[in-house]
Amino acid sequence: MSVERSDERWMDLVQEASLWFQTPLGQQLLAKERVVIDQELGRCFGSFLVHYAPFVDSPIEPKQLGRCVRLGPPLAGMDIHCEEQAWPLSEHAADAIVLQHALDFSLSPHALLREAARSVRPGGHLVIVGINPWSLWGVRSAFSRTTLRDAACIRPSRVGDWLNLLGFAMEKRRYGCYCPPLSSPRWQERLARMEGVGQRLQLPSGGFYVLVARKLMVGLRPLRKPRRERMGKLIPMPVAKVSRRDAENK
Repeated sequence: MSVERSDERWMDLVQEASLWFQTPLGQQLLAKERVVIDQELGRCFGSFLVHYAPFVDSPIEPKQLGRCVRLGPPLAGMDIHCEEQAWPLSEHAADAIVLQHALDFSLSPHALLREAARSVRPGGHLVIVGINPWSLWGVRSAFSRTTLRDAACIRPSRVGDWLNLLGFAMEKRRYGCYCPPLSSPRWQERLARMEGVGQRLQLPSGGFYVLVARKLMVGLRPLRKPRRERMGKLIPMPVAKVSRRDAENK
């Protein structure tokens, strides 16, 4: 699919993002994410997986899914080129879709998520990976002088609300990469224990989050917890007194 008329701002954003993920910090983040993604996709079944991301390395090799297609911006190594709001897929075409940092480096994250939701079959899964804003990686993105400063870093709770509106039920939320974003290999070795502790406790301070959501069947929506309304005090109603003489006269 031709993307010659794509927004130049979007093209610049994804190209710079692709270069950043080739840096040592970017490779560190992708390596940690690959482990979690492989674990979660091991619970998904089907024959068609779509992987959308602003980079071409770190390929996904699903064991329970037949074929993986790389879909995304016009970067070398991408199987299918497309714009983020115009996927060349029919409705309900994919058994599972992985959006890896796609929302972080998007001009219209909600529209991109809607396009991915349309392409998942009912009962299929949508796996979303993003930079956690409540982490040291999120803090670094706010003060970074690199492309990381352009990352949206959308809160996982907000993405969860979008998924709920699009007819998805949240199945799991995971975090990873608890080591600080440091380029020094020596410091990474010293702080390696943080990763093990963070993974065991699943603290919400990991550098990235992974959301796994299942698309509900047509006509179904996830149930929201009913709100508990505060009950007022019961007020006794006045009752007229009837004398025994009046009752006998009746």
